[in-house]
Amino acid sequence: MAVIAGCGFGGPARAPATVEQVADYRYIIGPGDSFQIMVWQNPEVSMSVTVRPDGMITTPLIEDLPAAGKTPTQLARDIEKALADYIRDPIVTVMMGGFGGPYSQQIRVVGQAAQPQALQYREHMTVLDVMISVGGLTTFAAGNRANIIRSVDGEQQVLRVRLDDLINGGDIEANADVLPGDILVIPETIF
Repeated sequence: MAVIAGCGFGGPARAPATVEQVADYRYIIGPGDSFQIMVWQNPEVSMSVTVRPDGMITTPLIEDLPAAGKTPTQLARDIEKALADYIRDPIVTVMMGGFGGPYSQQIRVVGQAAQPQALQYREHMTVLDVMISVGGLTTFAAGNRANIIRSVDGEQQVLRVRLDDLINGGDIEANADVLPGDILVIPETIF
């Protein structure tokens, strides 16, 4: 049995310390995000908005404009087009305030984290950043049996991460990059 385990038969691959990051990562607006819309020289149509669960926003003069799935700049251009019927040559800026992003880009932490939750991905984010955000491990966590579930080209990969070694042992080599959409699963210790 030890020989089979030593060969790595059937087990998840160890998460690489670094992965190829998302090329030209740009923040994408998602449901629940909030931002300020500034229309130059038109304060009456400038306002703060929150993206509805259906991905739309409503502002003065514009009803049900799709916002989710766009960058802030793309949304600003869409607002300019919609306002052009009412305002001559509108200049719009979208300034993000509250971040959540689309669900497909959030990092989800489930299992024996102190505060399991979904986190907004940030460029160059690592497992250590994730663990700080969720308050570390519970007393009953089997941190060295944790896995990252990652979708690559439509296929699921399961990558082993050593959270106990990283957090409690200070082994910085156990740190690994995370990518948008990763799911970190932290199992419970078997007594």
